[in-house]
Amino acid sequence: MITRIAMVAALGTTLGLASCSANDLSDSRRNELTYNANQAMDEFRESPSVRRFLSDAYGYAIFPRVAKGAIGIGGARGSGLVYEQGRLIGNSVLTQATIGFSLGGQSFQELIVFEDEAALTEFIAGDFAFQAGASAAAGTAGANSAINYENGLVVFVQTNGGLIYDASIGGQNFDFNPIAN
Repeated sequence: MITRIAMVAALGTTLGLASCSANDLSDSRRNELTYNANQAMDEFRESPSVRRFLSDAYGYAIFPRVAKGAIGIGGARGSGLVYEQGRLIGNSVLTQATIGFSLGGQSFQELIVFEDEAALTEFIAGDFAFQAGASAAAGTAGANSAINYENGLVVFVQTNGGLIYDASIGGQNFDFNPIAN
């Protein structure tokens, strides 16, 4: 019973991480997020597959720390930055919900690369969400060159730490906030 209570508490804490909305970034939080995003991009760029996509990409969204936890029902949340043709245009909050046979906690970083303006426009308009079938477009940063764009985007994920058993379905949603000029 104590273990189950601790796991429920851990799940609540995980979902509370990065709980600020895209509109709530203070200057210090934005600076921290920018620093972490730059570090994550350096790690992703070590992969020739990722560099191949970034060299021709219209834009990308980088989420340097996404916290995920699950006990049957799971969730993940993390803040990120969105770039258009190399220029920072806003920040975003990734929220993920899953249901199925899942147990544990994990931290990962995610890079979404947009092939063209249409894919980025769909993302920033708020019409963008991954469904259960989107996992076919996802790959690790070390994946081979057989990865291709699907529906105008490709997703790379790297695990930061933790352990999770996950046989679930779900999706990711994104809340975009443009940076004021």
